[in-house]
Amino acid sequence: MKRHPERLRKRLRVDLREQLRERPELLLVPAVFVVVMLAWEFAVPAFGIDDYLLPRPSQILAALRTQLADPLFWGHLKVTVLESLYGFLLGVAAALALGTAISQVRLIERTLMPYVVAFQTVPKVALAPLFVVWFGFGMTSKVVMAAVISFFPVLVNVIEGLRSADADRIQMLTVFGAGRFQVFRMVRLPSALPFLFAGLDIGIVFSILGAVVGEFIGAKEGLGYLLLQTNYNFDIAGMFAVLVVLSVLGLIAHFVIRFAQKRLVFWAEENRVIGA
Repeated sequence: MKRHPERLRKRLRVDLREQLRERPELLLVPAVFVVVMLAWEFAVPAFGIDDYLLPRPSQILAALRTQLADPLFWGHLKVTVLESLYGFLLGVAAALALGTAISQVRLIERTLMPYVVAFQTVPKVALAPLFVVWFGFGMTSKVVMAAVISFFPVLVNVIEGLRSADADRIQMLTVFGAGRFQVFRMVRLPSALPFLFAGLDIGIVFSILGAVVGEFIGAKEGLGYLLLQTNYNFDIAGMFAVLVVLSVLGLIAHFVIRFAQKRLVFWAEENRVIGA
């Protein structure tokens, strides 16, 4: 009975070594983080940098704990999450509809694509004040801003994905009498899914950016509004704490999309997908 725990520990050590050998980033990623945080912690006082200009990680952590203990902070977080999510869903729906139409109908592509490209060249930050004027200081203007920013990455990947379908498979189905919708469902749509998830991965992060930018211009709540408040109060540690929360929020959104992609499009080659 005593040998079994010892065998189990040896097997776990061997498995851990093999996993680290195959995926060294599992060790390197936290190691780099620890080294950077320690260097930051000791470099600030060593170089005589004032804490109100560049707070140490320990001070940022203390500010983060204070914010997490405040119920108002969770209200701001909820608002930004909802704005980002609604804007992302709106942008994805518009990109799917327009991308499908452009990729399938040549006349629509020739008519609308120049306007889409011209719209993309407009700096989205410049549109935020207009959205506030048109839709007010509430959630609607931030949702529209998030939708606009997340729209184009999804659109480009949808178009490229639908066009990447194997021509031989399309020709074979056509020979056997398959209609246009059947070809779309059986060939074009599966071929587009890896590209679509790549666009979703970029778009979900951009939607958070759009919501925060909208809150910068005019808002009464949200993490962007909280970031401005900490800036006005010259609470630099609090600003860094909000930025940490935004980074974690973006990472969570990224990993959710990646998890869904691995579950639904496990057969795709990631190196052939735009933005993957």
